[in-house]
Amino acid sequence: MPLLAGYMVPHPPIAVPEIGRGEELKIADTLASFDEVAADIASIKPDTVILTSPHSILYRDYFHISPGRSAIGDFGRFGARSVTFSTLYDEELVEAISEEAGKSGIPAGTEGERDPLLDHGTTVPMYFINKRYTGYKLVRIGLSGFSLQTHYDFGKAIRRAIDKTDRRVVFVASGDLSHCQKEDGPYGYQKEGPVYDEKIMNTMGAGDFKSLVNYDETLLDASMECGHRSFTIMGGAFEGLKINTKRLSHEATFGVGYGFCIYHPEV
Repeated sequence: MPLLAGYMVPHPPIAVPEIGRGEELKIADTLASFDEVAADIASIKPDTVILTSPHSILYRDYFHISPGRSAIGDFGRFGARSVTFSTLYDEELVEAISEEAGKSGIPAGTEGERDPLLDHGTTVPMYFINKRYTGYKLVRIGLSGFSLQTHYDFGKAIRRAIDKTDRRVVFVASGDLSHCQKEDGPYGYQKEGPVYDEKIMNTMGAGDFKSLVNYDETLLDASMECGHRSFTIMGGAFEGLKINTKRLSHEATFGVGYGFCIYHPEV
């Protein structure tokens, strides 16, 4: 089974000790979950990590897949420029995903790269994964302005590409949850924030991926969520598979939701 596992993860820079400088200790469950995800990936030893990030290049009518042989990045914008990243891209799988998406009428590919540097939606998960395992190539994919159903269908195309290339792959769906869960949080408090987080954790904790496309866009907007479309792409990639789901943790200490789940297809 080439798609070997999937992970719902957040991407809070404050979780990185070089950035948090002690504040990360206030989200101990998040740190523990990051390590559990990384350990799980290390036990699988995948050839490739597919990572969807809300902070990669985004177009209204196109899914951007990062092009080229490699990429670099750092945490300079968060005051920790000494923490650097370098990764090789899986060019063959990138090409296969673009082709399979095209066959489904979904615009996706490597055109229109505006910034080659790795974004923090990618590097924060990588920071923790790399502590346990570095023997992988990366496929980095941005979100789009398409419907939730199209994101789900794009995930199905990604799975066909994985099967076609016979890669051993894990899928990391990077995305924070609501950003408005506390008055002293980055966007204050909105009642829809906790409502969305409870709902999405129940959905993802049950592995009920098909219901992701039925979320009310009004709730998504009001809750100021970040990762719903990222999770939806991953959900499509698991279409038709029986999966074992493990819900790890949820925290909103700083007013932003951080949620984790692990998914293993049944053999």
